[in-house]
This record gives sequence, C-alpha cells and structure tokens, in this order.
Amino acid sequence: MKTMKQFEKQLSLGKMSRRDFLLQASALGITVAAGSLSWPETVQAAVPKRGGRFRLGMAGGATGDNLNPVLATDEFTYAIATQLRNSLVEFDHNSQLVPELAESWEPSADGKQWTFNLRKSIEFHNGKTMDAEDVVFSLNLHRGKDSKSVMKSYFSDLKDIRTDGKYRVIMTLNSANADFPTFLAKPQAAILPAGTTDFNAGIGTGGYILKEFEPGVRSFTVRNPNYWKPNCANFDEIEILGIADVNARTSALKSGTIDAMNRCELKTVKLLDRMADIQIIRTKGAKHYPFPMRTDVAPFDNNDVRLALKYAVDRELMVKTILRGYGSVGNDTPIGPSYQFFNTELPQRAYDPDKARFHLKKAGMLDHTFTLNASDAAFTGAVDAAMIYQESAKKAGLKIKVVREPNDGYWSNVWMKKNWTQSYYSGTATEREMFFQAYAADSKWNETFWHNKRFNSLLKESGAELNTSKRRDMIWEMQRIMWEQGGTVIPIFTDFVDAASSKVKFGKLTSIYALDGFKCCEKWWFDS
Repeated sequence: MKTMKQFEKQLSLGKMSRRDFLLQASALGITVAAGSLSWPETVQAAVPKRGGRFRLGMAGGATGDNLNPVLATDEFTYAIATQLRNSLVEFDHNSQLVPELAESWEPSADGKQWTFNLRKSIEFHNGKTMDAEDVVFSLNLHRGKDSKSVMKSYFSDLKDIRTDGKYRVIMTLNSANADFPTFLAKPQAAILPAGTTDFNAGIGTGGYILKEFEPGVRSFTVRNPNYWKPNCANFDEIEILGIADVNARTSALKSGTIDAMNRCELKTVKLLDRMADIQIIRTKGAKHYPFPMRTDVAPFDNNDVRLALKYAVDRELMVKTILRGYGSVGNDTPIGPSYQFFNTELPQRAYDPDKARFHLKKAGMLDHTFTLNASDAAFTGAVDAAMIYQESAKKAGLKIKVVREPNDGYWSNVWMKKNWTQSYYSGTATEREMFFQAYAADSKWNETFWHNKRFNSLLKESGAELNTSKRRDMIWEMQRIMWEQGGTVIPIFTDFVDAASSKVKFGKLTSIYALDGFKCCEKWWFDS
C-alpha cells in the first residue's frame, strides 16, 4: 500500500489529480484539509491597479432575467452574479478547485460525507457576517420537490446538509461522489444571506455592490469597500450592457463605448486583432454547440432518425466556416480532448451522406422534412450553421427546414420547447458534471429529454468508484452510449474568443468558462 508521502509526490509531479489525491487519502483513512494543501492558487501576474469604470458588452440576457441564482441560465447573469456573490469553492487558472468562502474541505473515508470549514469575518453587503446558516439556506434553495433550480439534479443525491457550529457545514450524500465539491463552484451555488427573498437586490459577499439592474439590458455596480479578497475587485465601477448583436458589440468596442466583449464574430476577429488598441482573448476549453432533439416525441424518438442527422452534417466545413478555425470537430458527446477521461477509442463520426440516407430509409422517413429552429441567441453564427447543415443534408436526401427564431425570448420560448433547436455549453470541470448538467434523466437542462437507463446507472455508480481506472472505464462507456444513442448532434467545439481594450490587464486565465471563468469583473484591471 502506498504511503501518504508517495501520494503527495505523485501530486507534486502532476501524476495524480487533486480529486484522486483526496479520494486515495480517504481510502487510507487520512483526513485531508483540501484548502491547506500547497496547490496552485488564483494569482495575478502583477499587482493590479485600482480605478476606473469597466464596461462589458455581453451577448445573452433576456427581459425575463433575474438575479435569483436558482434560475441563472446564461452568461449575462453569470457575469453579474460573480460580481455580487461568492461560492464555497472556485477554479483557479490551472482549472483546479481552490477555496473561496470555504477555507478548507475534506471527505469522509467512504466519500459520502463532505465537511466544509468556512472563512470567518466575511461580511455580506448588508453588514451581516456570513456563517453556516447562510450556506445551508443557500444550497437548500436548489433542493426540494418544488425547486425550479437548474442544479436540482446536482443535489438529488444530497441526503442532508447541516451546520456543525457557526463556521462548519456537513453535507451527507446517499452515495459517494468524487465530483461533488466541483458542483459548488458554479455561479448558481452562490451563498446568500439566510432568509433572502428579494434576490434582485443582489446581496452577497462579492467584490461589488449592486446599484442598478434592468433585466437583459444593463447592470451597474460599485466596488465593495470591505471585500475580503486581496488584489481583486480592482475597478471602481462596473457596467454590463446586454448587446445581443455581435456587430453592435464589436462596433462598441472599436469606438471605446465598452472596454470588453464576449463572443467575438469569428468571421471578422482577425481584422479586430490587427487593431493596436484591441486584444483578442482566446482560450481553449470544452465549449461546444449542440443541436438537441427532443427524444420524447416523434420523429426524434427513433434512433435511426437521430443517426441519420448525425451523419448528415459536415463538421469540418462548420469548423472552417463558422469557427474560422477557432475550434475543432465534435463527435456527438459533450466530452472533448480537454477532459481527463476523454474516450480516445470512439470513432470520429464524419460526414457520410450514404450512411445518413441508410438510417433515414431504415426509419421510413425519406420524405420527411425536419424543422430546425435556429437563433444566434444560441451562439454566434448559429443561423449560418443551420444553413450549412441544411445544405450538407441535401446530398443525403434529407430535407431540413430552417426556421429563424428571434434572439429575445429564445431560451424561454424555443429552447426545450420546440422539437429541434440549438444550444451551447461552456463545458465543466469534469465529465460527470457535464453529463449531470445536460443529460441526466432528472436534469433541469436535459434538453434532449433523453432517459437511458444504463447511462444514468453509470452516472451514479461512477461517482462512488474510488478506483481511477474503473471510474474511467465507466465514463468511457457513458460516452459510447451517448455516441450511439444520444439525442444531440454536437458538430463543433469552439475556443472561447473574447476581446478587450489593450488597456485591460489580467493574470493567467482560467479556461473553464469564458471571460476568465466569468470572473473578469473581479480579477481584471486597467493599466492606467
């Protein structure tokens, strides 16, 4: 049996992940305070300067947005939420989990219980000191029969959450889950004062205090003078503007109306990069653009139909045309090469009109016209991608009718309502978290309404498996099941491509999400 020192050596050499280190330590009966290990912390490349108003133009956002973390669904609200509130843990620039409001955490030997030790003397914007009761209240918002939380499935296995003194919280699971702490880093898992009812007041422990909020349009915040993180919250004020049209965002950046933007227009990003006063911020991650089909209704309840549509898309052309080379082809699962347990043995599905027609004929639907509801609200270039799909499908004899949907209200009126739509995911820290987010049977975001018994069984069992090799085999099998039977076409993985004024400075960027893990407002600064 290996000793603790041997595990520590493997960790330091990069031969063992932090998650596996904790699990192996637990298996030895050793309790490890996760936040106490000498792991990479979020650091800036230089001491930031303070001052100025940072103006961020954002795609996403809708008039129905609010600041209730339970209902947060897009980048516009994420960028606001991370200014106002903190979570128990967060990801650093190495995409490693590090303490935030929790100063340390440790699992029980069987992996079913997680204890979080909270930082002391952290104040909410209203002056209340954060304690364990606030954590229990905030996380319980996602639980319960009537909860509308998009994270409800994440907490479905959480048996109990309780305080153990003023600054300790104990979470007990029905079964071991090696990935459980990663769930608590999500913007939706933000900590609020116990008893909060007015969510749009934006009260939290974050680096900025909310002054104005117009859903889908604008937010305005000012620096929290009592913020507890060093070298963070460097701007005096932050204004976020909802600018749905990418050309309008780009023009605003060029003219100096805004200081940064998300989701660059990839057709023109090289021209933007030539401007001396603008910098392109490109990071590789697991962001991808699915075309989800509702598998609970005809004709998409037929797997041959789904396979026909998967073979009918020209993925290489989409990477070249839609992504302008800023990405790679997808393979109809949300797990790409950046993940630890990426299944390298899955054949890459290619554009094959003959196979597409074979499966369509097998389904008895050669004369059927499929309706694809497309909108650039899903991702920049989504409508163009739908048109490319339509053209490539013609060679297989598949007829696709593209219906262009309005940007405003797309996420509430079209996505998960109509039978074949478009979507996007920024990716997650682990494979299981990605599967939980959008493909678990009881997920709030199960956009394909896909219920595969074996897949869901493996999803649960893999969390309790402490053996890395066995856990990998389970996750590989889940990818294969989805590749063979899943209800979504994932033709492309895209890099995060944002842009900012050259006066904007930052340290090492995290690649978990766009805009430095949605924490650009907290971590960036002006050089003058």
